[in-house]
Formats: sequence, structure tokens, C-alpha cells
Amino acid sequence: MPGVLEKVTTFVVRDAGDGPELLLFVHPFAGIQIPAGTVEIGETPDAAALRETREETGLRNVSIRRCLGTDERTLPDDRRAVVKRTTVYARPDVTSFDWAFLPRGMWVQRLRAAGGFTQVSYVEHDREPDPQYVTMCITGWVPDAALADTQRRHFYLLDCHEQTETRWQVAVDHHVFTLFWAPLDHLPAIIPPQDAWLAYLDRT
Repeated sequence: MPGVLEKVTTFVVRDAGDGPELLLFVHPFAGIQIPAGTVEIGETPDAAALRETREETGLRNVSIRRCLGTDERTLPDDRRAVVKRTTVYARPDVTSFDWAFLPRGMWVQRLRAAGGFTQVSYVEHDREPDPQYVTMCITGWVPDAALADTQRRHFYLLDCHEQTETRWQVAVDHHVFTLFWAPLDHLPAIIPPQDAWLAYLDRT
């Protein structure tokens, strides 16, 4: 199994006059979330934190106040992370039918292994406003070298230095995210496991 898949989470804050506010967004099919993403190959976590924030929020004038900490964990035996873009094969053989690919950063279920390949399954759900159905499922074989069994997530506190609307939208990864500011002392329900990430804000 190759190295570690690195991720970043960014807590973007601003002073609203009557208290600090945290920037969140509504994913159209997955609920309220915190800006986060994957560190690209050759990219530092600091650079990834700024890039992901700009891509997911549309903000340009943000800066890192500090890193709040890092969490590293081994994934359960039935879970893997795609560490580099990979073709999905019908059988554990690169000459077999190759009908799809999985990008770096995707989470997959590990089904079985054979001859340097792992059979995985990626499932996307329709969860908003209520869990309804599976919208897409990709199951097939990928080379073991495309997968990681460890994740390292870096948490950052960022300052916003520009004026924004109360709510605005950004097109990201074939979705439209709705961004909004929420008082830190009265946050809405954030999807798990992201709700547990808020513990890092206690270190500010």
C-alpha cells in the first residue's frame, strides 16, 4: 500500500461586530459542510488549504492564521482512499475492459484483493433533503498502488479580508454550493463526520 492521502479542512472566520462567524456551505445533495479537500501531488498542505478555500468559496482575499492540528488515522480494513487517478478494470487485469476511472481523493469500499489489484466500489447517494437512493455506483478492479490505507488531515484557521454577500453561490465539481456565514456560538447542524472537526476550533 502506498503512502498517505493528505487532506485539508479550513475554518474561515470573520468578525461580524457582534461576534465571530464561520463560513459554511450547503452541498445540494449532501447537506451543510465545512470547506475541505485533497492535497494534490507535489502541493504543500498550506497551499492546498488556500487553493481549496478559493475554489469552494469563491473568496480570493483569505490568509492562514495558523494550523490547528493534524489528524492521522489508518482506515478500516473495508475502506480505502484513492491516492492517484486510476482506471477501473472489469477484472484484475489491465487488458480487461476499462470503462471508468476514479480521481485522487475519492473514498471507496474495499471488497477483495487478487494479484496486485483490489476490487473496490464507489457509491454516490442522494441525501438531501432526505436520503432517497443511490445515484451512481462504480465497482471494479484497480491497481493496489492507486490506493492508500492511511489518511492525514490538516486543520487550518483562515481569516477573510473581503466583503461578501450574506449568501452567495459557487459552481464547484459539477455542483452549485451555497455559501453563508453562521455565528460561531449558534452553528447549524453540520454533516458527520465533519461535525466532529469543530473540536479543532476549541484550540483557537
